[in-house]
Amino acid sequence: MMMEVVVIVEYRIDRRSGVPAFQQIVQQTKQALRLGVLVPGDRLPTAKEVAETSTVNPNTTLKAYRELEREGLVEPRPGQGTFVRRTLARPSAGTDSPLYAELVAWMAKAAGAGLEQEDVAALVASAMEKQYAAGNAAATAATGAATTGFTTTGSTGATTTRSTGE
Repeated sequence: MMMEVVVIVEYRIDRRSGVPAFQQIVQQTKQALRLGVLVPGDRLPTAKEVAETSTVNPNTTLKAYRELEREGLVEPRPGQGTFVRRTLARPSAGTDSPLYAELVAWMAKAAGAGLEQEDVAALVASAMEKQYAAGNAAATAATGAATTGFTTTGSTGATTTRSTGE
């Protein structure tokens, strides 16, 4: 008997962020692709499902999915849904990597020091800007570190659950 993998993605839309809802869906999907949470073959939720859980108009989701399709990340299959076509994950960027474990430990230390989520986000954004600024690109390349176009979504992000069914 073949096991089917079901991935449930729940988008979190921050209406106060100033970022259009469709763009937040694009960013959160790309984040899930970078982390390896979404992999090729996974089906994204329907526009109706996203509308029910995120209170966005179904057309907003369709606009986001068209953008992801234009970038070659997903593909619509008539009558079946929208499926992940390719990943953005790198082996060293997954949630099972040593770097992730170090980051989680650092986050716990920051929380223990009394920093709020917004404080941590500001620190991370500042450190990323310093590391990946155009002036540091040569220095980064010289150290062998890979640069990414990762964009944070602040305190919002897609929640995903992967389960197997029979």
